[in-house]
Amino acid sequence: GPDGQIQQGSRGLSLFYLKIYEDGKLNGIKIQRLKEKLGTRPLPTAELLLDGARAHLISAEGKGIACIANMLNITRIHNTIFAVHHMRRIVDLARDYATKREAFGKPLKDHPLHMQTLARMEVQSQAAFLLAMELARLLGLEETKMATEQEKHMLRLLTPLAKLYTAKQAITVASEGLECFGGQGFMEDTSLPVILRDTQALSIWEGTTNILSLDVLRCILKSQGKVLDVFFSTAQAKLEAATRQFELQASVQIIQNKLQKLKQFVRRMDSKGEADWQLAARDFSYTLAWIYEGVLLLEHAARAGASDTNIYAAQRWCQEDVCLVDREEKAGSYNSKAVSLDKFLVYDGYSSSLRGKL
Repeated sequence: GPDGQIQQGSRGLSLFYLKIYEDGKLNGIKIQRLKEKLGTRPLPTAELLLDGARAHLISAEGKGIACIANMLNITRIHNTIFAVHHMRRIVDLARDYATKREAFGKPLKDHPLHMQTLARMEVQSQAAFLLAMELARLLGLEETKMATEQEKHMLRLLTPLAKLYTAKQAITVASEGLECFGGQGFMEDTSLPVILRDTQALSIWEGTTNILSLDVLRCILKSQGKVLDVFFSTAQAKLEAATRQFELQASVQIIQNKLQKLKQFVRRMDSKGEADWQLAARDFSYTLAWIYEGVLLLEHAARAGASDTNIYAAQRWCQEDVCLVDREEKAGSYNSKAVSLDKFLVYDGYSSSLRGKL
């Protein structure tokens, strides 16, 4: 503040405009060191000391976070697109390699188990792509002032959901992708490890998985559940066309059953405290994202001109039969007893004299 007092937490942060150079020299900026990173190495990360830098306050005092909130949404959408890019890149390389590399006297593409692995990677990539494009569509409507209230709610919910879930998808697909190249996937001169290293950043920057899961929860609570109502109605509306196609009916039924179980879970959790909701936030976010990617795959497969592979991709996704919150709730993972047991499991045998050092 102007009186020199520091306010702790985000309420003490304001937004400033600071020129890097002033009169041809660095504007009170001292580069302490460049940091060594696991990935994204072409993008330097530095430790800076601001000493005598001239800057202009451009937000109300203490309102810095509110001013950059929209930028955070944009960068999270960018993160989702990066995740899709990394998945598509490694899958395309792996499927091309499978046409050239031979094992046991025949190309990898003629080994059913290898094709099964690539098919699983492919459907993950397609699902993430559709989620990214749905997010871009909603953002376009919002930026052109054409979005309905329901579409604004979906954009608010899907932004953190897409960021956290596609990042995890990309890490898994990139890791599987390296394995598809055997030892070559481990060699730096192939540049394949770069894909995995860069992908690891996606679940960390712009909000870690846990932070974004809590943001999903905050979004729901702030709207008093309205966001979830819109999610369920939107998902159901998108499934309508698929229900009329015989090949997709069984898959639609799986997703509808998951939606029903999710509604029941929400009703049970609403009768409990916020602490229990926070414990479930991560699994709940994963479940929402998995269901919605399934909805988008089914909607895509039901459109006019859809290919047989579009239909098979949707069927394959739904066959995974994932509903994390349902399983974990039955296991008793969302209560105070689970909190105590988790801490006991992590710290059993831990001694402060043996603690790791960073």
